[in-house]
Amino acid sequence: MTNTDRPLALYGFLRPRPEYADEVRRALSSFVEPTRQEPGNLEYHLHEHEDGRFFLYEVWRSQEDLDRHNALPSLRAFLDNLSTYLEEAPEAYFDTMLSPYAEPDPIPA
Repeated sequence: MTNTDRPLALYGFLRPRPEYADEVRRALSSFVEPTRQEPGNLEYHLHEHEDGRFFLYEVWRSQEDLDRHNALPSLRAFLDNLSTYLEEAPEAYFDTMLSPYAEPDPIPA
């Protein structure tokens, strides 16, 4: 990656309706490992806040990689019905990273 290449970060909160909290947790959790294996994914993290909101943090090498991810049928099925599962619209942010992305150190064998 050259200095002019800037990864894209997508992050935000989702507040599930109480009756869908377990379903949302399962769905979001099921996306973690497959997403981390996708070409262009640099980071993908899911957190559960103490107030019941879920926080997602994603970093992608390019818009093209993110678009390819967002077009996956399993993700589309979830996103197309998102308003059913949530109490309010997602609080989401999409930004270009200003700091350089540091490749992770290899895990020692």
